[in-house]
Amino acid sequence: MRFRLTDDQRALRDGMRQLLARRFDGAALRGAAERPERLDRALWRALGEAGFFALRLPEEQGGVGLGLPEAVLVFEEAGRVLLPGPLAATHLAAGAVPGAATGETVVSAVDGGLVEWLAQADVVRGDAPGAVPMRSLDPLTPLHRVPGRAAAAPDPVAVLLTAAEQLGTAARVCELAVQHARAREQFGRPIGAFQAVAHLCAGMLARSETARAAVYAAAVTADPLDIAAARLLADEAAVRGARDCLQVHGGMGFTWESEVHLHLKRAWVRTHRAGGVTHSEEALAAALTAGAA
Repeated sequence: MRFRLTDDQRALRDGMRQLLARRFDGAALRGAAERPERLDRALWRALGEAGFFALRLPEEQGGVGLGLPEAVLVFEEAGRVLLPGPLAATHLAAGAVPGAATGETVVSAVDGGLVEWLAQADVVRGDAPGAVPMRSLDPLTPLHRVPGRAAAAPDPVAVLLTAAEQLGTAARVCELAVQHARAREQFGRPIGAFQAVAHLCAGMLARSETARAAVYAAAVTADPLDIAAARLLADEAAVRGARDCLQVHGGMGFTWESEVHLHLKRAWVRTHRAGGVTHSEEALAAALTAGAA
């Protein structure tokens, strides 16, 4: 399945991919995993200079003046490389918090009962009294829990940007699985020649491309129900894809040198962001029930 991007959108995506390839390659990813409490401020400012945070801010306010489809493209690229930091919170704060648009200010936000990167943030949106650190499954996402915090309805844009990051992971783990299946040999043949492995890779591709169609469509319509559906498909594509990629890699996928296990851990953590899976499920169920009535 192919999706037609405009020349400007393709240039934006490719430019972000090149920036991240230079500034956050595999060595940088492993280095970040070894120093989980450190946020690379120079990289954050470079993202700001590239317009990552100010992408949807109107030009008259110093932004790029683009829309949700373009934001989805750059967040997908961030998901592909497991870029750490409160990306969505800072992006959503552009224009409202001084320095957020340029990457000079790191902004986090209370999301239900959790706050990502609380200790490293310059500004925290929302009330986080009594927040306590907790052990995060993802070594690249430090977390705090806010006791007694009731989950509010999430911002649909935050839901969509989370889905875009999940889409990036789904696409990346599919690539990693196919590369390994072609290179790794057993019994004198690439393991991709075996039906069980081929079926795993095919399933990963089907789920990621289905999620891509849903996420890109939701970025165009901006309809909350489209966004909820895209979120569910993207979460499934990321989590199941990363699990299947681990199965293709075997024990190698769990080693510290591999990025595969990091994709699975980040995908699991993302499923709790922006209302989590439950909120999207309930929104779609309520719409279906109303339609049936």
